[in-house]
Amino acid sequence: MDLGLKGLRALVSGGTKGIGRAVAGLLANEGASVAICARDEGEVKATAADLQAGGVSVYGQALDVSDGPSLKSWVESAAGSLDGLDIVVANVSALAINNDEESWLQGFEVDMMHSVRMVEAAMPWLEKSTAASIVTVSSVSGREIDFAAGPYGAFKAALLHYTQGLANQLAGKGIRANSVSPGNTYFDGGVWQQIEQGDPDFFAQALALNPTGRMANPEEIARAVVFLASPAASFIMGTNLVVDGALTRGVQL
Repeated sequence: MDLGLKGLRALVSGGTKGIGRAVAGLLANEGASVAICARDEGEVKATAADLQAGGVSVYGQALDVSDGPSLKSWVESAAGSLDGLDIVVANVSALAINNDEESWLQGFEVDMMHSVRMVEAAMPWLEKSTAASIVTVSSVSGREIDFAAGPYGAFKAALLHYTQGLANQLAGKGIRANSVSPGNTYFDGGVWQQIEQGDPDFFAQALALNPTGRMANPEEIARAVVFLASPAASFIMGTNLVVDGALTRGVQL
């Protein structure tokens, strides 16, 4: 199936590791130009070089997504470099688990407001696009109560509400908005690898909750993100696609 991504232009926050890196790679493989950001300048440059090797245009910038002006500048510079924007993938999370004020502030600024600011900054170009799409990366922790029920879960739930609202508000303009809610996702340098190394008993408990006996890899989540972002999903709007290997047990109505 042709996803119709060739020649489109995509923004991916947190595009150097994990799910974000996999999303950027799949978009590039499908022929889309890609703009990425992350905190580490060296990782941004290395990832951009890898993506460019596939023959697509790539723009990369190091920044802290909680810095509103820097985030807006990246979006504007990316739009200039790629000659427009069609797709926004808001992927970064502060992974704020602790139930203290600092964690709540981090979760709000990174998980929530980076997504809002990224969409708002991209809107002038999305409104001109004939294939405009927004995908926010939420979490199963936004659907049900688990060990991350503090700021992480609360703001992931808020992202679902925000994205559903966008879908309703923007459908008339031809701009689609959807969410993906990953389950446990394991990759080198990721949070679950850190937990495996630092708290193996808790990791074993979490792993045992997965009916498949394993956690997802980033590419499995990225395929869902890229499909929803693509013109192949042209009539899908306001959907939250759960990709969790049957980890969660609630019925999504």
